[in-house]
Amino acid sequence: MTSFSILFLVLLALATGIRLWLSWRHVRHMQAHRNRVPEPFASQIELTAHQKAADYSSAKTRLNAAGIAADALLLLVLTFGGLFAGLDEVMRGWFGEGLVAGVAFIAAVMVVSSLVELPFDLYRVFGVEARFGFNKMTLGMFIADLVKHAVVGAAMGLPLVLAVLWLMGQAGSLWWLWVWAVWSAFSVGVLAIYPTFIAPLFNKFSPMEENDLKRRIEALLAKCGFTSQGLFVMDGSRRSAHGNAYFTGFGKAKRIVFFDTLLSRLAPGEIEAVLAHELGHFKMNHVVRRTALTFALSFAFLWILGQLRDAAWFFDGLGLSAPVTDAVALVVFFMVVPVFTFPLRPLMAMYSRKHEFEADAYAARNASAAELAQALVK
Repeated sequence: MTSFSILFLVLLALATGIRLWLSWRHVRHMQAHRNRVPEPFASQIELTAHQKAADYSSAKTRLNAAGIAADALLLLVLTFGGLFAGLDEVMRGWFGEGLVAGVAFIAAVMVVSSLVELPFDLYRVFGVEARFGFNKMTLGMFIADLVKHAVVGAAMGLPLVLAVLWLMGQAGSLWWLWVWAVWSAFSVGVLAIYPTFIAPLFNKFSPMEENDLKRRIEALLAKCGFTSQGLFVMDGSRRSAHGNAYFTGFGKAKRIVFFDTLLSRLAPGEIEAVLAHELGHFKMNHVVRRTALTFALSFAFLWILGQLRDAAWFFDGLGLSAPVTDAVALVVFFMVVPVFTFPLRPLMAMYSRKHEFEADAYAARNASAAELAQALVK
């Protein structure tokens, strides 16, 4: 075992341990305070609802903690357990040396990861969500969604993987720069086609009916200078009792989407305030900033991978015999790098919270602050 091996194992243990400790601390705090509604909300929230919220959040946190432990174990099995090497050997035995074997290897790793996640997804939907009255999905619908996700992921992801592996082998020492350009263009393309072609595969989107609410929303959009392809209502109630609203796409393809559950639960002024919050993200360039940050981080990570591509100490330290194929190098790097970037998580969370508070402030300026608060309580 090398020095890098020890460093990786120590950081993995620390990251996993800290996340599990935070989960335990979170659950302990919620359970310690479940029998008393916080004073500012005592007149608005009944004790039974408060207790249900605490128990629901505790159940989700416990399930998430189990997933954290499973992910860490899977990473160890893939690296030091030899599963990466075994899958690579099998795929090269089936398809020979070349791009097809590389694509098959990456697909196999994704299948293994999905199979590990499947029990947690099933328990989340039919255990936690069902127990607290939120789940509306049937097993048939769950399986259909699973198949759709797999087909869409394969149709869009496999050509991208093929292009990336080809560039890694043919584009010389600056392959990582070309890969970054292709990935960035792909990401922008997905944002453009998602509202029109991908989202309708999973939900039904209907134009919002002409009524006072729509006119009120259109007035808010005009006030905020926001143009979109239209206002749509999504049949979120088919899968869950949770409510939400969002806008998606960019340019002329932007559209605003309301869950039908949200419209049935909130008053018109509260819906307007929730939408004003979402518009705040757009008007304050949060979407552009987050996209730019994502592109910048991917640029940095691909540059690092470009430097590590032929570093035997990196792959040997993870239980792999260097040199490794391009496909193995790509997957190993992006599954291992979160262990080393774990200290950045609090900064990213703080950045996200800052944007949420800014969007709240924007909503309070352009809609009713009181109705926004009431909507959040509901």
